[in-house]
Amino acid sequence: MMFRKMIEEKKDWHAYMNRVKKLPEDYQMVYKECRKYFFKVLSVETFQMAECLQEILDLFEEGSTNGKAVLDITGKDIAAFCDGLIESQKY
Repeated sequence: MMFRKMIEEKKDWHAYMNRVKKLPEDYQMVYKECRKYFFKVLSVETFQMAECLQEILDLFEEGSTNGKAVLDITGKDIAAFCDGLIESQKY
């Protein structure tokens, strides 16, 4: 049963990363910077990181579809943008 769960999680991760790869290049670069930032400031085991990354991907997909520049979504200070997402995820 544990093996099946691992396979499903891996499939989910690959599907998620395929969504990231469909973003425009500038969006992908900022996404990677956000992900690196989260790995520095959040515990790897936390669900908060997954929630923040999912929220970023949703925002970026919507923004790119609407023709927005990525920095119009995040602002120039990527760390501040990420900190804002972290704060919004706290219950």
